[in-house]
Amino acid sequence: MVFDSIQGVFNAFTKLKVLIIGDSMIDTYTYGEVHRVSPEAPVPILQARNTEHRLGGAANVALNIQALGACPILCTLTGADEEADLLIRLLEQQHISAAQVVKSNERVTTVKHRVLSGPQHLLRIDRETERLLTATERPVLTSFIEPIIGEVDLILLQDYDKGCLDKNLIQW
Repeated sequence: MVFDSIQGVFNAFTKLKVLIIGDSMIDTYTYGEVHRVSPEAPVPILQARNTEHRLGGAANVALNIQALGACPILCTLTGADEEADLLIRLLEQQHISAAQVVKSNERVTTVKHRVLSGPQHLLRIDRETERLLTATERPVLTSFIEPIIGEVDLILLQDYDKGCLDKNLIQW
């Protein structure tokens, strides 16, 4: 395709169906203030004000694709846990289909929890599985991709090295 303006590029983008395959996660932020140090250990005590959960990783990429006007289709692997349910709720709140979210009993849903006092990051707590797809996970994931692969205009592979993408899946 040849475009004569940037607007033409964006207009063409709005007609695309984009399959995003990769590692989704939840980005959690706890905000508060520190006014003292713990008597138990030399660590700050955060008086937490609020906590936010946001789409991260491939789910954030899907959100960005949607913001540009295209139709995102997210295919991702999560744990079979409460955090996966939260990820699905966050997707649904953004009107992104969770139909290709594959839950596995062999892993946990990735959560990156950041703790902040004002603008200062105090701590990040990661909950994740850092291994490749198992022999049972790969065929389940591909069974979610295969029926829709012919319906999409673009496939975007997104990798945060949490195991959803590996050499075999990419070659497939």
